[in-house]
Amino acid sequence: MAITPEDLRNYTTFESVKKRPDAQLEMDILEAEIYINNKIEKPLDEYDELPPELKLAWLKVAQFYALINGDESMAKGYKSERIGDYSYTLSDGSSLTMPDISSLLEDFLPDGGNNGFFMRIRPL
Repeated sequence: MAITPEDLRNYTTFESVKKRPDAQLEMDILEAEIYINNKIEKPLDEYDELPPELKLAWLKVAQFYALINGDESMAKGYKSERIGDYSYTLSDGSSLTMPDISSLLEDFLPDGGNNGFFMRIRPL
């Protein structure tokens, strides 16, 4: 079960995301799906019912892509921008960063997130 542009609009509080056309939101959702599928063991489209943790992670990443793809100044990392009476500043010219969804994906990582490294220490 995929998320839809309407799901993303209902989740977000950002007006710029809510105003994006469905076709653009669908591309943002696709980018998020690819990003998450590269991290988890079982692809999102193989779930009969999407677990709530994966749905939330998908919405968070899709919102991030919608913000980045919808605002050229954020993509370029401008330090400040003024639009009418509204202005924002990104410190030191940094841009938005991907939301940390690691705790949401923890149960869905290959080998349960275990990197295969095991160390046993014993006293001498």
